[in-house]
Amino acid sequence: MQTAVSGRRTMRLSVVVPVHNGGEDLRRCLHGLAASARPPDEVIVVDDGSTDDSAADAAALGARVVATPAGPRGPAYARNRGAEAANGDVLVFIDADVVVHADTLGRMEAVLVDEPNVAALFGCYDDNPPARSPASLFKNLLHHYVHQHGEREAGTFWAGCGAVRRAVFLEAGGFDQGYTRPSIEDIELGVRLRQAGHRIRLCPEIQATHLKRWTLRSLWRTDIFARAIPWTRLILRRGRLSSDLNLNPRSRLSALLAWALLGCALLVLGLALVGPARLAAWPALGVLLAAAGTAALNADLYAFFLRRGGARFALLAAALHVAYLLYSSLVFAWLLVCHRLRGKVLRPREQTIK
Repeated sequence: MQTAVSGRRTMRLSVVVPVHNGGEDLRRCLHGLAASARPPDEVIVVDDGSTDDSAADAAALGARVVATPAGPRGPAYARNRGAEAANGDVLVFIDADVVVHADTLGRMEAVLVDEPNVAALFGCYDDNPPARSPASLFKNLLHHYVHQHGEREAGTFWAGCGAVRRAVFLEAGGFDQGYTRPSIEDIELGVRLRQAGHRIRLCPEIQATHLKRWTLRSLWRTDIFARAIPWTRLILRRGRLSSDLNLNPRSRLSALLAWALLGCALLVLGLALVGPARLAAWPALGVLLAAAGTAALNADLYAFFLRRGGARFALLAAALHVAYLLYSSLVFAWLLVCHRLRGKVLRPREQTIK
């Protein structure tokens, strides 16, 4: 039975949640869906080889449980199985460590009803994550900020809190199951949707809470192996550098300044150690100029860190951001050189850490 939303025309929303050992996060995710002002028409939890009570918990909370054979096989495969089992007009993909807001599903439906030529949409994490470690706060706040300032007409997709018309999804062939661990399978789907002529909308007003707890090790390994490497390979296969989200011109210029900052700092250190020390004045000036340029380009982001986490966190987050610019751009440059030398790009080997 379809659900009316503020007198609008209605559609059926099938929520698909892939999970592997979701634990308490999954339970909170499902409670959030149950508390939605616009309730889902069905919730399908795809149990991807869990060894905990995820399947039983999902069934007890009213979800339809689909099990993947010989799992875990990754969220791309799991989401595809959920899409096959779904009955709705729209597939809403929610990660098992994400809690929707009361208005998340209603806002999704409103956009898709009001704009029938929009094939897919996605929102963002909110700016109040429950995990408050520096790495967790930095990662979630950076995601929120980037999605709040991205182009509304998107060239990508995000499956943490996103929706796509089921007919479009099936026509596109779903997620690429070659991504056997959490990676850029949603970005790759977005690329194919755009290439097929479909519109994707970034809706920053559609938000959800991310429960994931990050460490510096998990953050860096995920950023490099789950994002930067496969994303760069995708860009090189396409032959065109996107300007979406983290790839906008400001981010590219910031990366150049980060490398200037690092180079000048190393030069200052080298001259201080081997002399003559007086020559360190010029690279020291370069450090100041590069740092000032980076801060100026990212003043709004760093002010956001300050508002949400205080002065000490803002300084640490700025340092983490500079590190992010360095290793992300290094990966891109390294793979670009390999691509030029070999004349081809190998299919990404999925080595993501979730």
